[in-house]
Amino acid sequence: MFEAITRLFNKPETALSNNDPKLAVAALLVHLAAVDGQMKDEERQAIKTALMDHYDMDEPSVDKLIKEAALRDAEAVDFYKFTSSITQLEMDDRIEIIRMMWLVVFADKNNHELEDNLVWRIAELIGVSSRDRTILRNQIGKAEKA
Repeated sequence: MFEAITRLFNKPETALSNNDPKLAVAALLVHLAAVDGQMKDEERQAIKTALMDHYDMDEPSVDKLIKEAALRDAEAVDFYKFTSSITQLEMDDRIEIIRMMWLVVFADKNNHELEDNLVWRIAELIGVSSRDRTILRNQIGKAEKA
């Protein structure tokens, strides 16, 4: 037991901080894509594209970010450590994060109820209104089904 505690406190620091909004967003997107029990290739690609476009990152950097995000998501017991850094962002950025979440939800042309519920919960936690969340869902849903 002492060894396990020692290993926990001697973990090397990763390049990305827990408070890095990019890491938080990536972790939420990874969690969202897998919330219905499986992460489809379309969802993986939607995560990569959304992060590359929003943060102007190259593919190797986004791959590294997603890998780290998946590790952080697996260790997380709740969404607070992710959403707390996001609530510090401007409202336009928080709305954009919800838009990115809808892009992942509709990437496979299917809005699973668990995905819908997760976007609702995250929107509430980061202060995005129900109205904005619903408008984005309708816009992205129509665009992806077309």
